Amino acid sequence: MRESKLGDLHVSCLGLGCMGMSQSYGVTTDEAESIATLHAAIDAGCTFIDTADVYGDGANEELVGRALAGRRDQVVLATKFGFKKPANPHDPPTVVDGSPEYAQQALDASLRRLGVDHVDLWYLHRRDPNIPIEETVGAMASMVEAGKVRYLGLSEVNGDTVRAAHAVHPISAVQSEWSLWTRDPETVVLPTLRELGVGFVPFSPLGRGFLTGQLKSPDDFEPDDMRRGLPRFSGENFQRNLDLVEKVRSLAAAKGVTPGQLALAWLLAQGNDVAPIPGTKRRKYLTENLGAVDVELTTDELAALDEAFPPDAVSGQRYAQGGMDLVGK
Repeated sequence: MRESKLGDLHVSCLGLGCMGMSQSYGVTTDEAESIATLHAAIDAGCTFIDTADVYGDGANEELVGRALAGRRDQVVLATKFGFKKPANPHDPPTVVDGSPEYAQQALDASLRRLGVDHVDLWYLHRRDPNIPIEETVGAMASMVEAGKVRYLGLSEVNGDTVRAAHAVHPISAVQSEWSLWTRDPETVVLPTLRELGVGFVPFSPLGRGFLTGQLKSPDDFEPDDMRRGLPRFSGENFQRNLDLVEKVRSLAAAKGVTPGQLALAWLLAQGNDVAPIPGTKRRKYLTENLGAVDVELTTDELAALDEAFPPDAVSGQRYAQGGMDLVGK
């Protein structure tokens, strides 16, 4: 397993996103298999583990904590804060709170659920439009001084926000969606990160499963799967995007790898300041994902992927409008 560098933080070049073990992709959960997947990842050198306090309303952090019992020092552990349930049940189901008071409360709660005394990387999950980013990051920095956090990160922010935050305390990583079918960061935020020496952590590097080539219809999803409500997986967008993935399938077959491995290899080829965190709750998919580390792409192969999946090719927004209102802030 190679290393990636997120600021001064060294991590495995591929991480493991744990969200799907507890929410979003159907009601089917299997704690034993999820823990076995986490252990298999660590054994294989995939030691960059990503969770958040909002995943499963805290249940995901508890699951990760159980899995890491006795193995804490073998991993780089990342979690996030910022989303919370509103006090008023008539308000939207989640609100964003970046206040200094909530930051400290959220971190202490995360540490309890994880069963650890510190996290290695702590992200602001979304920027609170009502709180200056300098205030939020100042509060986060005080947690570094207290020894509860080693490095700070942001999620789904723009370049100006990164600059303002970085001026308060070094930001090690920005996490946002980046893959063959979400190319926005390449022009919007990545140049700023590289100027400042900040690493990038792509989530959903397999396009929420679309780039694996395994999805054929919206009917493949369980009734409560979040993808049913995402524009890219709905109506005519689904078929248009399926046509794009077919091109990736053809390129992968010519290379002798799976479409998912090709998509991950494309991201890994973008630089050693990039550490994708494909999510899975099953060992067999983990093994497939880790195979991408050994896939070397030539200049011609990278160009062919760019031609097959240009930045503006995907149909539909990443989220419904409410979700889009919280990104790129």
